[in-house]
Amino acid sequence: MPSDPRAASAVEEVYRAEWGRIVASLIRLYGDFDLAEECAQEALAAALQQWRDGSIPESPRAWIIQTAKHKAIDRIRRRGSYAEKLDSYAVSGFIRAAEEPDYENGEISDDRLRLIFTCCHPALAHEAQIALTLRTLCGLQTDEIARAFLVSPATMAQRLVRAKTKIREAGIPYVVPGTSDIAARLDAVLTVIYLVFNEGYLATRGAALVRTDLCAEAIRLCRLIMALMGPQPPAETKALLSLMLLHDARRDARLDNTGEIVTLEEQDRSRWNHQQINEALVLLKDATRGTPGPFALQAAIVAVHCKAARAADTDWAEIVSLYDQLMRVQPSPIVFLNRAVAIAMAEGPGEGLAAMDSLAETDDLNNYHLLHAARADLLRRLGSNGEAAKCYSRALELATNESERRFLERRLREVQSPKLL
Repeated sequence: MPSDPRAASAVEEVYRAEWGRIVASLIRLYGDFDLAEECAQEALAAALQQWRDGSIPESPRAWIIQTAKHKAIDRIRRRGSYAEKLDSYAVSGFIRAAEEPDYENGEISDDRLRLIFTCCHPALAHEAQIALTLRTLCGLQTDEIARAFLVSPATMAQRLVRAKTKIREAGIPYVVPGTSDIAARLDAVLTVIYLVFNEGYLATRGAALVRTDLCAEAIRLCRLIMALMGPQPPAETKALLSLMLLHDARRDARLDNTGEIVTLEEQDRSRWNHQQINEALVLLKDATRGTPGPFALQAAIVAVHCKAARAADTDWAEIVSLYDQLMRVQPSPIVFLNRAVAIAMAEGPGEGLAAMDSLAETDDLNNYHLLHAARADLLRRLGSNGEAAKCYSRALELATNESERRFLERRLREVQSPKLL
């Protein structure tokens, strides 16, 4: 039977906007990562069949969760005694016997926050913490996560399996820890929240450049973390929220009316959310009273852009200086690449290209499409259209987001077209 376009669209919307909430709810109820993911997928497949002819429920997420619960119960019953299974989870401490949160002790009723803290338990390797959160909270596919870590899908699949096994065998509880225990997980939690935001800000796949649901979710979770940490949350928590708010404030200007990418220097800055920028700048001021951390330095870089009334007013020398500091605090090929772009804007494309070419000699970012896109842009500015075309072509081979691909194709056509005399 052919699929119903309306049902398919509704299921796609639920998957994009609600996957993390659905899986987190199921994990809380049944304490099994694989069971939660599999039953959520089965419920989405069932929705495609049952939501035909306009029979989409009033609350699609509730329908999916309820259907997934029934499927989970059926599976558990087939495995053995349902009651004994739930009792064993309660005894192990993985799930709470009482569903109602303890408001008097400040417990936050948020399954997704519990999920992040469970995934970021110190017993798990740092990369496994991040990968498992991206898989369960964002619904990213294994190959997408593998690309982010520059490993094969098979290697990433094994890491995810080992992380889930460790959680089950070690009896890692599915709870938000007390304030005194949060510190040990805070760095990892903040990292995964920012990666969730990054996936929303520049989606790995699909037609849309931005997934606003993930951006909003990351900002919401960071605000919850700040609330958990009391009246004086750590500086990097404030800095992360500032960084995400500054990026998100430019969201409406990143695409034109036809959905095509608008570069930062060409954006209509009147469309930026200046109220959000102001909130972010206050947070950043608090976060940089002492020695700034990595998130504070990144936020300070974005703040330079946001405080410039016009692209021509941007203090690129200040941005290069901030990248120099970031390289000392948290060196990485991505930071080096962004610093090279800033050098190009401050000192000229030739200087930026020289810095970038030293990075291109390594293999770290050879499969990173933005390296090749950035080199192409500098070559284009220098008038080396032939070399620019090669770099744009390589970037196109690697890019998976449709909006980015259209932008790169447009740039490629521009450098391939002969100039009119």
